[in-house]
Amino acid sequence: MDSPLDVDMVYLHARTPPVYGTAPLPQNGQADFCIRDGDFDIADARGCPTSQQARFNAAKPADTPKGPVVNLAEESDYDDVQARLAGIQRLLVIAGYDAYPIDGVPGAKTQAAITKFLNDRKLAAGAAEAPNFFDALIEAARNPEGIGFSWCNDTKYAVMASLGIVEMGAIVTRGWYRVDAGQCVRPDLRGDPHRLYSYAEAVDGNGRAIKRGDAPLAWGGTVALCTRDGRFELADHKDCAARGLNSAGFAVIDVSKQPATTIRFKE
Repeated sequence: MDSPLDVDMVYLHARTPPVYGTAPLPQNGQADFCIRDGDFDIADARGCPTSQQARFNAAKPADTPKGPVVNLAEESDYDDVQARLAGIQRLLVIAGYDAYPIDGVPGAKTQAAITKFLNDRKLAAGAAEAPNFFDALIEAARNPEGIGFSWCNDTKYAVMASLGIVEMGAIVTRGWYRVDAGQCVRPDLRGDPHRLYSYAEAVDGNGRAIKRGDAPLAWGGTVALCTRDGRFELADHKDCAARGLNSAGFAVIDVSKQPATTIRFKE
């Protein structure tokens, strides 16, 4: 913050950029306050519908030579250096580079991916250590050009997408990835899949499916796989309804002969 913080307690809400896919839901928090996309300043922090509120945590800033600080972290065995490298690996993978496994451990494979990324974008060799390196990685992950699989949303609605990948002989579906209007998202592909399964549907500001007649505005195919409301990872696709799950028709996408594949959602 640019000005002094003359308070004992603050309330914080944070989320990952959409390029990472679905963010985990908050596991705790003391208050629900209003938020908006983009920059905002809301005086009546509770004066909005519940659908426009988010969970905030109370935090007491620590005094440091640079001013009040609150550290945001998730439970992990990573130290700061490993966490940074794991973040770089994940964004490289989303951008279409082979930086697996995402483990925060330096190695020849990760270094080769970083070097190729720097060369592709004509960046200096030391750019990977610069504070703005993540800005370049996020921009590359959002850009559907080049190797990788992407969804791009050409509608006026937000779209929630799900991806299926064959792992150990079974199709594993994961969702939901939010693709805002006019944006592209490159989901994290694990391993080197040759076939993908894709399903997506448009939603309104309250997260409800947009309908065209009696059917949702959706993009998919004929392969019936399970999904559910909220974040999910499912490997068993038998009797979806009997297990309290939803069934959706996924489109089959052969990426073995197409190093760059983009699915565009259009009305």
